[in-house]
Amino acid sequence: MKSIIETSQAPAPIGPYSQAVLSGNTLYTSGQIAINPKSGDLIMNTIEEETHQVMTNVKAVLAKAGMNFDHVIKTSIFISDMDNFGRINEIYGQYFTANFPARETVEVARLPKDVNVEISMIAVK
Repeated sequence: MKSIIETSQAPAPIGPYSQAVLSGNTLYTSGQIAINPKSGDLIMNTIEEETHQVMTNVKAVLAKAGMNFDHVIKTSIFISDMDNFGRINEIYGQYFTANFPARETVEVARLPKDVNVEISMIAVK
């Protein structure tokens, strides 16, 4: 049994997928990029602002499922330039209080809408 999670507080999908799927007590989020859900604009002035917007979007999806970052057990981060790793990591870390989730960070050739960072998560209630 699965439930589709959708919220207007995060960007609408730009393809045939859901913002997240809840299966039992486990939430699988789709990758979020730095689209402001209210304006539809990409937030890419700095990598820090971009990462904050991505994390804000993921936070909204988690909240719609009744969860928060404390529920996250696994994160996948895709970045277009590994030289931004430290700056992204610094912002990312601000959203977790303790017991950090497992994670991989992978440099990729290109991301949707030519953004610099995309993050997906798995969370358990």
